Amino acid sequence: MKALSLTAFMQEYKQLVEIELQTLVEKLDAPPIIKEAMEYSLSAGGKRIRPLLLFATLDAFGADPKKGVQAAAAIEMIHTYSLIHDDLPSMDDDDLRRGKPTNHKVFGEAVAILAGDALLTFSFEVIGKIPDQFAGSETKLQLIIELAKAAGSEGMVGGQVADMEGEGKSLSLEELEYIHKHKTGKLLTYSVVAGALLGGANHLQMENLTKFAQHLGLAFQIQDDILDLEGNEELLGKPVGSDTENQKSTYPQLLTMEGAKNALRAQLTLSKQYLEKTGLNTQILDQIADLIASRDH
Repeated sequence: MKALSLTAFMQEYKQLVEIELQTLVEKLDAPPIIKEAMEYSLSAGGKRIRPLLLFATLDAFGADPKKGVQAAAAIEMIHTYSLIHDDLPSMDDDDLRRGKPTNHKVFGEAVAILAGDALLTFSFEVIGKIPDQFAGSETKLQLIIELAKAAGSEGMVGGQVADMEGEGKSLSLEELEYIHKHKTGKLLTYSVVAGALLGGANHLQMENLTKFAQHLGLAFQIQDDILDLEGNEELLGKPVGSDTENQKSTYPQLLTMEGAKNALRAQLTLSKQYLEKTGLNTQILDQIADLIASRDH
């Protein structure tokens, strides 16, 4: 397979997963309103960082990234469902997501909740139907189990609960890291783990890739906290300062802005150290890590 530049890689595989998402939803035998609500949030844009991490992990093993299309689509469905529910009045009560009205502002709360539910459940069906030439039954079962753990009470949902409980409180750095390791980090880590499972990683490679992704997940969230204060509202597609408004603890609040930027660099360095230990061709993964740490939205 011819090596692609990072820009070309991102363009090709971002488009690939977006076409897959549209195709999967269009084929559903479901009421038009729920399909429209699902598609509305799935097509709202975004960086598609999680699918790209999966594709880049497959690339590191010399495997065709196309074998990860269904798993990448499932991850993006889980991520999108979480955003729909996060934006609800009972949670963050946001009016904008990626510069567009949030799902409940367009379709109403009831349909928005159900669209999130539909995306969550559909994601597991999509993984279960990965063609056998891409993943055997044992690999698909492992992908499903790991996704359930990453998205559920031990992962993203647990982090969301801790995040809500922490509003208006002065959290310790350890408590803040727990929130981010679970709310953001678990699904991001799963993206790399899924690529490693599909790529045939051995135990040591899986261990190092998992640690790479865990540190990268923290770097991702620290940069999010920085952008919430220093970011461009137009690029972010949402108001800056929302964390302060919602009385949430952040890395700049706990460490100062300079301290948060130092922590970001430290997490990025640690992630790359584990990446080097894999012995794989990790050029694209390495470049995506840099992109995550330096992004402006």
